[in-house]
Order: sequence, then structure tokens, then C-alpha cells
Amino acid sequence: MNILVSGSIAYDRIMDFPGKFSDHILPDKIHMLNVCFMINGLTENFGGTAGNIAFALSLLGERPTILATAGRDFEPYRNWLTSHNISTQHIKIINDELTAGAYITTDQSDNQITAFNPGAMKFNSNYDFDSVAREKTLAIVAPGNLGDMVNFSNAYKKKGIDYIFDPGQSLPAWTKELLTELIHGSKIFICNDYELQLTQEKTSLTVDDILGMTETLIVTKGEFGSTVMRKENKKNRTFEISVARVNQVSDPTGAGDAYRAGLIKGLAVSRNDIVHAAKIGAVCAAYCVEVYGPQNFHFTPKSFNERFESVFGKNAF
Repeated sequence: MNILVSGSIAYDRIMDFPGKFSDHILPDKIHMLNVCFMINGLTENFGGTAGNIAFALSLLGERPTILATAGRDFEPYRNWLTSHNISTQHIKIINDELTAGAYITTDQSDNQITAFNPGAMKFNSNYDFDSVAREKTLAIVAPGNLGDMVNFSNAYKKKGIDYIFDPGQSLPAWTKELLTELIHGSKIFICNDYELQLTQEKTSLTVDDILGMTETLIVTKGEFGSTVMRKENKKNRTFEISVARVNQVSDPTGAGDAYRAGLIKGLAVSRNDIVHAAKIGAVCAAYCVEVYGPQNFHFTPKSFNERFESVFGKNAF
């Protein structure tokens, strides 16, 4: 299966502040804010939606193609991807920019202040779809360069390629018309429960309207699992997918991307069983939340199947 993963490539630079932001920010002086937080240290993690999804897919035995941009500091990330047998051939390097970076400071109350530099993500990655075989290709359009998200979605529709539309963090940037256009014709529209509400507010679409534009709507709900909705025989069918039990919750960063990777793996195995695919997504996400960082978990096909069977009673693949 040829799996195309478009989205962002980014470095996540995470800092821990050993206090509470609220103790250092004066509410009546917020109009002239000027504070400095002394942190305990900084950790750098490989991240970005495309990188996270591709990494998890590699653990699941797939060899996805990443469609994204990166900057002149990409070499350590390239080596990481290559070490996991992920091709970087179609990651476009913008030498005048740095790779996109998220700078996240977390206090002791788990409040976060984040600064995001899009860097190379400001540029389109482009890709030649002429040689792509429709029947053997599955794609996901994840948050990244907005131009790529539009162009790739349109290209998939033109060629009849099944694609998952995942607007995620990019949602505030879309107009009603463009967001509706991107949902329309997708195989799956996936979002979390907050993003679904935001989508409905921006577009005035009901769930029934959305299911008239896409085959399947999947709503992830964190610790409460996920919901799969489809229109079958003119009626909406809803399937509730439970979470997979975790040994510990270390960091939820990247869990949504891991879920998407598992979902794609399930569709690659059988495009007709979306519920089973969502369950694979749930187990993949469980591995992610147990470790710190979005690409620091590990499993083998054997250990994954054993864990999947302990939750859902049968093998994943």
C-alpha cells in the first residue's frame, strides 16, 4: 500500500517551569506584560503531524511517503527518520529557513505557554501525483502548510484517491467555504470533540450535513475513546470505540497522530472495516501517551497484536 502523509515536520522544544505562571503574572498589569521564567531545562523531540504519523506507521510495518518541508537544520531529524526506514526523498528543504519549531513551557499546574515558528512550513512542499496509482494509494492530509492542504485534497479528489482530512490545529485559519470544500469528497473527516464543535460553528454544518460530504466522521475524545459515525442505508450509524488501558500517562503529545497512524494501518489491511481500524488507532495511541514525546514509544508487531488482543479479543492484523 502506498501511503502518502502530508503535514508538518517540526522540532518540539519542551521546557519545564518549576512554579506556577499565575504566581508571576499580575492580572491588573496584563496590558504591559514583561516576565521571564527560569526553566529547569529543555528537551528536544522530533515532532510535527507528518513526522509523528509516519513514525508510528513505520512501527506498524508500513513505509509511508512524507510530503512536507523542512529547513537547514533538518539533518538530525533526517537521520532519525532514515533509521526507521522512512524515506525523506519528498521532504523539500528550504535552506533559508529553520524547520518549524514549537517552544512549549509547562508549569507545575500543567498550564502551557507555546510559541510556534512555522519556518519552512510557510512554503508549499509540492508533489507530482502523475505516477500515483489510485487503487493502491491511501493518503492523509494533516495540519501543515495551508496551500498543500488545499492542493493535495484537490489532487486526491481529481485522481479518485481515498484521503483522510484532518484539519486539527489549522482550523482557525480556514474560511467557511474552504473548510467545507476540504471536507467534501474525503473518505474520512477526523477531529477531536472540540474541533468538531469549532467546525460546526465555522461552517454551520450539522453532523448529518458532514456525513453527506464524507464517508465517515471520526471524533476522538481523549480518555473517553472515540466515536465513528457513518451513513448507511440513509441512516446514521454510530460506533463507540473504547480506549486501550495504559500503564501510566506520561505525555499526551502526539497521541492523536498515533491514533491516525493506527487507523491508516487498519485501512491498509482492510478498507472496509473502519471500526477495526479505529481500534488499532486506540491501541497505537495508548503506546504514545505512556512515554514523554511523540516519537519515543516502541512496539513490535507481535507485542502490538498481544496488547490489541488483550483489549479487543482478537489480533489487530
